Amino acid sequence: MAERKQRPTIREENERAMLEAAEAIFAEQGFAGATTAAIARRAGVPKSNLHYYFPTKEALYRAVIERALTAWLAAASSFDASEDPQEALTAYIGAKMDLARAMPLASRIWSAEIMRGAPIIQDFLDTTLTDWVAAREKAVQRWILSGKLKPIEPKVLFYMIWATTQQYANAAHEMAALNGGAPLDATAFEKAKRQIIETILGGVAAR
Repeated sequence: MAERKQRPTIREENERAMLEAAEAIFAEQGFAGATTAAIARRAGVPKSNLHYYFPTKEALYRAVIERALTAWLAAASSFDASEDPQEALTAYIGAKMDLARAMPLASRIWSAEIMRGAPIIQDFLDTTLTDWVAAREKAVQRWILSGKLKPIEPKVLFYMIWATTQQYANAAHEMAALNGGAPLDATAFEKAKRQIIETILGGVAAR
Protein backbone atom coordinates (compact mmCIF):
# COMPACT_ATOMS: atom_id res chain seq x y z
CA MET A 1 0.00 0.00 0.00
CA ALA A 2 1.17 3.51 -0.74
CA GLU A 3 2.34 5.42 2.29
CA ARG A 4 -0.09 8.01 3.53
CA LYS A 5 1.13 11.57 3.40
CA GLN A 6 1.77 12.84 6.90
CA ARG A 7 -0.51 15.64 8.03
CA PRO A 8 1.31 18.83 9.02
CA THR A 9 1.77 19.27 12.74
CA ILE A 10 0.19 22.19 14.58
CA ARG A 11 3.62 23.80 14.78
CA GLU A 12 4.14 23.42 11.04
CA GLU A 13 0.72 24.89 10.30
CA ASN A 14 1.37 27.83 12.63
CA GLU A 15 4.77 28.51 11.06
CA ARG A 16 3.28 28.35 7.57
CA ALA A 17 0.55 30.86 8.46
CA MET A 18 3.07 33.23 10.04
CA LEU A 19 5.49 32.96 7.12
CA GLU A 20 2.73 33.63 4.60
CA ALA A 21 1.56 36.66 6.60
CA ALA A 22 5.14 37.90 6.90
CA GLU A 23 5.71 37.45 3.19
CA ALA A 24 2.67 39.61 2.42
CA ILE A 25 3.62 42.37 4.88
CA PHE A 26 7.30 42.47 3.85
CA ALA A 27 6.27 42.63 0.18
CA GLU A 28 3.84 45.48 0.87
CA GLN A 29 5.89 47.54 3.33
CA GLY A 30 9.50 46.45 3.00
CA PHE A 31 11.68 45.34 5.87
CA ALA A 32 11.89 48.78 7.48
CA GLY A 33 8.16 49.48 7.28
CA ALA A 34 6.96 46.05 8.41
CA THR A 35 6.23 45.37 12.08
CA THR A 36 5.78 42.09 13.89
CA ALA A 37 2.50 43.46 15.26
CA ALA A 38 1.16 43.87 11.71
CA ILE A 39 2.39 40.41 10.76
CA ALA A 40 0.76 38.84 13.82
CA ARG A 41 -2.54 40.56 12.97
CA ARG A 42 -2.35 39.30 9.38
CA ALA A 43 -1.62 35.76 10.62
CA GLY A 44 -4.43 35.97 13.18
CA VAL A 45 -2.19 35.14 16.15
CA PRO A 46 -1.12 37.03 19.28
CA LYS A 47 2.17 38.89 18.89
CA SER A 48 3.62 36.83 21.74
CA ASN A 49 2.94 33.63 19.75
CA LEU A 50 4.74 35.07 16.74
CA HIS A 51 7.79 35.88 18.85
CA TYR A 52 7.74 32.39 20.32
CA TYR A 53 8.45 31.03 16.83
CA PHE A 54 10.49 33.98 15.52
CA PRO A 55 12.18 36.02 18.28
CA THR A 56 12.89 39.06 16.08
CA LYS A 57 11.65 40.69 12.91
CA GLU A 58 15.01 39.92 11.29
CA ALA A 59 14.68 36.22 12.15
CA LEU A 60 11.25 36.16 10.52
CA TYR A 61 12.51 38.04 7.46
CA ARG A 62 15.41 35.62 7.07
CA ALA A 63 13.01 32.68 7.34
CA VAL A 64 10.90 34.13 4.51
CA ILE A 65 14.00 34.64 2.37
CA GLU A 66 15.38 31.19 3.17
CA ARG A 67 12.10 29.51 2.22
CA ALA A 68 12.16 31.22 -1.19
CA LEU A 69 15.86 30.53 -1.78
CA THR A 70 15.41 26.86 -0.88
CA ALA A 71 12.61 26.53 -3.45
CA TRP A 72 14.61 28.30 -6.15
CA LEU A 73 17.72 26.20 -5.63
CA ALA A 74 15.70 22.99 -5.52
CA ALA A 75 14.27 23.91 -8.92
CA ALA A 76 17.65 23.00 -10.42
CA SER A 77 17.52 19.38 -9.26
CA SER A 78 17.30 18.53 -12.97
CA PHE A 79 21.03 19.41 -13.22
CA ASP A 80 21.74 16.41 -11.01
CA ALA A 81 19.20 14.12 -12.67
CA SER A 82 20.16 14.51 -16.33
CA GLU A 83 23.33 14.87 -18.39
CA ASP A 84 21.28 16.22 -21.30
CA PRO A 85 21.51 20.02 -21.05
CA GLN A 86 18.35 20.60 -23.06
CA GLU A 87 16.38 18.35 -20.73
CA ALA A 88 17.97 19.81 -17.58
CA LEU A 89 17.57 23.44 -18.65
CA THR A 90 14.01 22.90 -19.87
CA ALA A 91 13.04 21.50 -16.46
CA TYR A 92 14.92 24.24 -14.59
CA ILE A 93 13.47 27.15 -16.56
CA GLY A 94 9.98 25.66 -16.34
CA ALA A 95 10.30 25.21 -12.59
CA LYS A 96 11.57 28.78 -12.14
CA MET A 97 8.64 30.09 -14.16
CA ASP A 98 6.20 28.09 -12.04
CA LEU A 99 7.77 29.47 -8.86
CA ALA A 100 7.45 33.03 -10.18
CA ARG A 101 3.72 32.36 -10.50
CA ALA A 102 3.40 30.49 -7.21
CA MET A 103 5.66 32.72 -5.06
CA PRO A 104 5.54 36.23 -6.56
CA LEU A 105 5.78 38.04 -3.22
CA ALA A 106 8.93 36.17 -2.23
CA SER A 107 10.54 37.15 -5.52
CA ARG A 108 9.72 40.82 -4.91
CA ILE A 109 11.13 40.70 -1.38
CA TRP A 110 14.33 39.07 -2.66
CA SER A 111 14.74 41.64 -5.43
CA ALA A 112 14.19 44.55 -3.03
CA GLU A 113 16.76 43.10 -0.62
CA ILE A 114 19.33 42.67 -3.41
CA MET A 115 18.74 46.21 -4.66
CA ARG A 116 19.48 47.48 -1.13
CA GLY A 117 22.82 45.70 -1.18
CA ALA A 118 21.63 42.60 0.72
CA PRO A 119 22.18 44.10 4.21
CA ILE A 120 20.41 41.21 5.95
CA ILE A 121 21.09 38.19 3.73
CA GLN A 122 24.65 38.78 2.50
CA ASP A 123 25.73 35.59 4.25
CA PHE A 124 23.25 33.60 2.12
CA LEU A 125 24.86 35.05 -1.00
CA ASP A 126 28.38 34.36 0.23
CA THR A 127 27.70 30.74 1.19
CA THR A 128 24.51 29.01 0.00
CA LEU A 129 24.11 30.77 -3.34
CA THR A 130 27.83 30.89 -4.12
CA ASP A 131 28.21 27.16 -3.48
CA TRP A 132 25.12 26.36 -5.57
CA VAL A 133 26.36 28.40 -8.54
CA ALA A 134 29.84 26.85 -8.35
CA ALA A 135 28.36 23.34 -8.48
CA ARG A 136 26.04 24.16 -11.42
CA GLU A 137 28.85 25.91 -13.29
CA LYS A 138 30.68 22.58 -13.37
CA ALA A 139 27.70 20.94 -15.05
CA VAL A 140 27.49 23.69 -17.68
CA GLN A 141 31.24 23.43 -18.33
CA ARG A 142 30.93 19.64 -18.80
CA TRP A 143 28.21 20.18 -21.36
CA ILE A 144 30.37 22.73 -23.19
CA LEU A 145 33.39 20.39 -23.22
CA SER A 146 31.24 17.55 -24.55
CA GLY A 147 29.97 19.76 -27.38
CA LYS A 148 26.37 19.90 -26.13
CA LEU A 149 26.35 23.65 -25.41
CA LYS A 150 27.98 26.62 -27.07
CA PRO A 151 31.01 28.06 -25.23
CA ILE A 152 29.18 30.41 -22.87
CA GLU A 153 29.95 31.88 -19.47
CA PRO A 154 27.81 29.82 -17.03
CA LYS A 155 27.01 32.77 -14.76
CA VAL A 156 25.68 34.75 -17.72
CA LEU A 157 23.33 31.86 -18.50
CA PHE A 158 22.08 31.80 -14.91
CA TYR A 159 21.62 35.58 -14.79
CA MET A 160 19.60 35.43 -18.01
CA ILE A 161 17.36 32.68 -16.66
CA TRP A 162 16.83 34.44 -13.33
CA ALA A 163 16.09 37.81 -14.88
CA THR A 164 13.64 36.39 -17.39
CA THR A 165 11.72 34.09 -15.07
CA GLN A 166 11.54 36.45 -12.10
CA GLN A 167 10.21 39.19 -14.37
CA TYR A 168 6.92 37.27 -14.30
CA ALA A 169 6.76 37.83 -10.54
CA ASN A 170 8.36 41.24 -10.13
CA ALA A 171 6.56 42.91 -13.03
CA ALA A 172 3.25 41.04 -12.89
CA HIS A 173 1.32 44.31 -12.54
CA GLU A 174 3.04 45.79 -15.58
CA MET A 175 2.29 42.67 -17.57
CA ALA A 176 -1.35 42.79 -16.49
CA ALA A 177 -1.56 46.43 -17.64
CA LEU A 178 -0.17 45.42 -21.04
CA ASN A 179 -2.63 42.52 -21.13
CA GLY A 180 -5.73 44.68 -21.02
CA GLY A 181 -5.71 44.99 -17.23
CA ALA A 182 -5.92 41.26 -16.50
CA PRO A 183 -3.19 38.90 -15.25
CA LEU A 184 -1.96 36.27 -17.69
CA ASP A 185 -4.26 33.27 -17.60
CA ALA A 186 -2.93 29.72 -17.43
CA THR A 187 -2.89 29.31 -21.21
CA ALA A 188 -0.99 32.55 -21.82
CA PHE A 189 1.46 31.74 -19.05
CA GLU A 190 2.22 28.28 -20.43
CA LYS A 191 2.72 29.77 -23.89
CA ALA A 192 5.17 32.31 -22.45
CA LYS A 193 7.01 29.53 -20.62
CA ARG A 194 7.42 27.53 -23.84
CA GLN A 195 8.67 30.59 -25.74
CA ILE A 196 11.21 31.43 -23.04
CA ILE A 197 12.53 27.87 -22.96
CA GLU A 198 12.77 27.73 -26.76
CA THR A 199 14.50 31.13 -26.95
CA ILE A 200 17.11 30.39 -24.29
CA LEU A 201 17.83 26.88 -25.54
CA GLY A 202 17.98 28.14 -29.11
CA GLY A 203 20.71 30.56 -28.06
CA VAL A 204 22.89 28.19 -26.04
CA ALA A 205 22.41 24.67 -27.41
CA ALA A 206 25.12 23.47 -29.79
CA ARG A 207 23.93 22.79 -33.29
